[in-house]
Parts: sequence; structure tokens; C-alpha cells
Amino acid sequence: MDNFKYFPAKDVTEACALLARYGEEAKALSGGQSLVSMMKEKFISPSYIIDIKGISDLDYIRYTKDDGLRIGGLTTHRSVEKSDIIREKFFMLAEMEYTLASVAVRNWGTVGGNLCSADPASDLAPTLIALGAQVTLTGVDTERVVRLEEFFVDSFETILNEDEILTEIHIPNAIMSGGIHTKFARRATDLAVVSVATYLTLDVSNHDLCKDIRIVMGSVNPIPSRSKRAEELIKGQKINDVLIEKAAQIASEDIQPTADLNGTEEFKRDIARVLVQRTIKEAAVRARTL
Repeated sequence: MDNFKYFPAKDVTEACALLARYGEEAKALSGGQSLVSMMKEKFISPSYIIDIKGISDLDYIRYTKDDGLRIGGLTTHRSVEKSDIIREKFFMLAEMEYTLASVAVRNWGTVGGNLCSADPASDLAPTLIALGAQVTLTGVDTERVVRLEEFFVDSFETILNEDEILTEIHIPNAIMSGGIHTKFARRATDLAVVSVATYLTLDVSNHDLCKDIRIVMGSVNPIPSRSKRAEELIKGQKINDVLIEKAAQIASEDIQPTADLNGTEEFKRDIARVLVQRTIKEAAVRARTL
């Protein structure tokens, strides 16, 4: 790694001020799992590192029935995985975290750092988008809340301004809902070749009807991608195998995977189709039972 100057920030205000002062030459360090790896690979070479991992105010998991779930940007993956309230209310999130890399990575890596790295192969981003998450972005004199699906611009690029850090993730409550994240990878803890997260809400008066659904695919486009055509096909309809198969086919047509050592474009489309089909079926089961 190249030489850089290091500044530990004691709070959000100081962190944002330092990021504003040094601009594009600075990067915020949270858990370090993503940033340090990119620095080692010479993918980025910041001149200034602003260490924010000591800001304890951003390490929390809070839940209320009315507000839903709020997770601080510096909360570790391991904390999310082990949280009783997340396992009870948002099981697909805890379940996904269990398959994310190794325990060592989950102990150090933070949810905010993972999202800000904007890695197309992230498992966290598709899962949170499927759950309808919003993120809070805090700057020197600003604070804005955006839908997570609007946060990503391109591979490894987000809408974060130079003085901003991701301070919070918010997931709303939902009733008669269930979801699952699954992926195709060489090993369960490896980066996904293709991943799919589906979250489905049933009609409270008719448990066979889909009230809402979000289908999000990862590793197949530069950013996590919803298949809104597939979603619209299922919304308001009685869930059955024929409908699910049609939706899965549409979803596989909505992606632009790149052929590489992990498979051809056609292979990845086929994997996406199968995973979408499986996740819709399982999400419907969980919406009725969890």
C-alpha cells in the first residue's frame, strides 16, 4: 500500500469535517475489510484515511413495532447475524449474514462499510433492498435519507458526497411477509456468482394473493437490480407454479451478466432463473409461517 496520513475521528461531526477538508483524496475506514483489500490491490490509493470505527454512537441495533429496525452504520455483520430481534423479525437478514465470508470477516466488517464499497457481488445489498431498506447519509451540514436501491451508481460507486458517511440503515416493519436470500457460489461463504433476494407480502384477507414483492439480483449487473417486470406480473395475483415460472423467466431476461471464469452469460441467466423461482416459492411459505 502507498503511504497515507491517518486521522482517528472521535464523532460524526469530526469525521465529516475531515472528509470535507481532504475531499477526493480521503477515505473513511470503518471495519476495514473492504477498504484495506482495495488498497492492497492498488484499486484505490487514498492520501488520507479517516478512521471512524471508534464512533460508538453508530454501533447499534434498535427495533420498535411502529418504526421497524434501525442499524447503525458501524454495526458489524456478526452483531446482525447474532441479534435475537433480527432473527425473530427479519430472519432472512440474519440468515444471509451467516453465509457472508468467514467469522473473522463478520467480526470486523461493518454493514455500512460493506454497502459503501458497492461491490457488485455483495450479498448484503440485495437482501436489504428486498427488505425495502433506506439509508441515512450524514455530511457536514446535511442529512438525507434515500432508498438503498438509489444509493448505488455503478460498480464500486455510490451517491455519497465527499463529506458524507452512511450513518444508519432503516428497515420498515411488514406483516404477512417473508423472504430469503440465496446464491450460487463455489462454497457457501464465497462471493456469489449469482445471488437473489426475494421478499414477499401476502394479502391479509387472502393468503393466496401476493400484495407486494421485491425480487433483487446480485453479481449479474454492475449494481443490485430489481426485476420490476417480474414483480408486476405477480402483484395482486394468486401465487402458483405457472406464475412463478413465468416471473423467473422474465427476471432472467432483465439482467446483463458478463461471461467469465465462473460461467457463460447463458449459464448465469439460467442460474438466476432457477434461484428466482426457488426464492419466490420459499418467500411465500415463510410469509405464511414466520
